[in-house]
Amino acid sequence: FDPSLGMVPTTRSASLSGDGAWRAKLLTAQEDIRRVVRSARRVAVVGIKPESKSDQPAHYVPSYLASVGLEVVPVPTYYPDVTEILNQKVVRSVSAIDGEVDIVNLFRKASDVSGHVDDILSMNPLPKCVWMQKGISNDEAAEQFAKAGIQVVQDRCLLVDYQNLS
Repeated sequence: FDPSLGMVPTTRSASLSGDGAWRAKLLTAQEDIRRVVRSARRVAVVGIKPESKSDQPAHYVPSYLASVGLEVVPVPTYYPDVTEILNQKVVRSVSAIDGEVDIVNLFRKASDVSGHVDDILSMNPLPKCVWMQKGISNDEAAEQFAKAGIQVVQDRCLLVDYQNLS
């Protein structure tokens, strides 16, 4: 306590140190989410659906992202016979993707997200962000990603947030 200040002095570094520092990677503030969306160039979409399912969000969201110039890496969890989606070669595991990925966009049920944690944490380099689409939250997985230094967005639509940039 510093009587001349009338309060206990604190520092930003102190508030982010220790076991709770990973919580800063859990993004909820609009400005932080905008920064992630604005800087994204390459998005791996886990659970993407093929053109035959173009009326479903797991297809039309990544299709929109590709239409505005983002590189979309399709990572379907079903459709074993599909070799291309959105004119891009299908990859069966995010850890098999060559190069940097800005966002791993998850179109998976919340209960299925945990099954992708090890694969995502095996990526080299790690993605900058793991984004769980609208309606999808998994706090345990989010904590694991954040503790690995990955930013996490839960329960938000990447298409809507991208459109809201303008």
